[in-house]
Amino acid sequence: MPYVLGIDIGGTTTTAAVSRLGNAGWLAPEVVRLGTRSAAVPSVLHVSGDGALTVGEPVQLDAGRVARGFVRRIGDDVPQIVGGEPCTPQALTAVLAMWVVERVLAHEGEPAEQVVISHPAAWGTYRRELLHRALWEIGLANVTLLPEPVVAAESHTARGWRGRTFGVYSLGGSDYEASVVRWAEGVGFQLLGSAGAIEPFGGADVDEALVGHVRSRLDRDLREVFASGPQARIALFGLRRECRRVKEELTTATEAEVVLSTSHGHVRVPVNRAELEELVRPALELSVETLAQVIRTCGLRRRELDGVLLVGGAARMPLVAELIRAALPGPVGVEAEPQTTAATGGALAAVQVVSPPTARRQDPMWIPQQRAIEASNHEPPPLVQEGMDAGPPPRPPVDITPLRLRPTQRLFGLVGGQA
Repeated sequence: MPYVLGIDIGGTTTTAAVSRLGNAGWLAPEVVRLGTRSAAVPSVLHVSGDGALTVGEPVQLDAGRVARGFVRRIGDDVPQIVGGEPCTPQALTAVLAMWVVERVLAHEGEPAEQVVISHPAAWGTYRRELLHRALWEIGLANVTLLPEPVVAAESHTARGWRGRTFGVYSLGGSDYEASVVRWAEGVGFQLLGSAGAIEPFGGADVDEALVGHVRSRLDRDLREVFASGPQARIALFGLRRECRRVKEELTTATEAEVVLSTSHGHVRVPVNRAELEELVRPALELSVETLAQVIRTCGLRRRELDGVLLVGGAARMPLVAELIRAALPGPVGVEAEPQTTAATGGALAAVQVVSPPTARRQDPMWIPQQRAIEASNHEPPPLVQEGMDAGPPPRPPVDITPLRLRPTQRLFGLVGGQA
């Protein structure tokens, strides 16, 4: 059955969704299960000693062979060293995108008609074309890149949200962005403006705040377990994982327990939602003020918004919606799984791309990408080197060894290390 694919590669997790072509037209997007126990898989690549690749957190902690946080570094010409090899961030992102495409292909039995990958709202032409070239070089030609707020608005609209102008509050695992989008007849949603947090802030920072809170509640001997010694790193990794679980549990519950396994036995530390909210309230208040500033920068008054749409797993925290409602008029929209909102919106946008021209919304942001797709059968898209988005300032040449990967049949068949 023909299908299209939406992919969201975030700073900490990656999600995907497909929309299939049925007898009556394109069906509603369906989230793809990428992880063994969840829809999301960590945005982490691990290269073993023999060059085999796995996606997700490795069983053995080996920082020298693990790459993470690379998608947000696209545009930085300093490579990341993975397994002793320097690799560009866009090449690593393309590898993860190909892994998702191959995984969906194995399930669907045929290639996707079109792939849409979301990207941060702040990206300009330079970073989009860096990623598009890397995708082309790895073999992904039928890809359109769209800003996350645009595909998020597509997803909410498909679920019944009405309006023309929305604020988009995106709080992922490692970053935050505030944006405003507006519907234009015959075009679709357009990005009016965006801004990130003054200091990097995301769900991982919420985890760290909870980690510090839990450690302060432990007795001296247990605190030492996480501070020094050969097992400190492993113990701290387990504590972070447990705090992440409890943070997610507190989105629906008012109380939870952090359970730690130590040489002293199981240790239980009770935590309630009010304690967690007190830890992160200042940062969240600043993030809401950033959204208000973006609205003003776009020349809009707060009452001109038809609502605020929430995106990203960390946006599920009840305090986020509470603070937004207190600062801005209008409804706040959050899907049951905001972590997958961008992926489902990407699938909906991909439907528009493959639809007949008479039925397709001609979004100006898509047209350059469509031209690049058509040209990609012959040559990779050119890199923009002039204007406001000309890329990073000149630096001494950097000799980057290409990321040499094994054939996809072996690379993307090895999923034993995925989360």
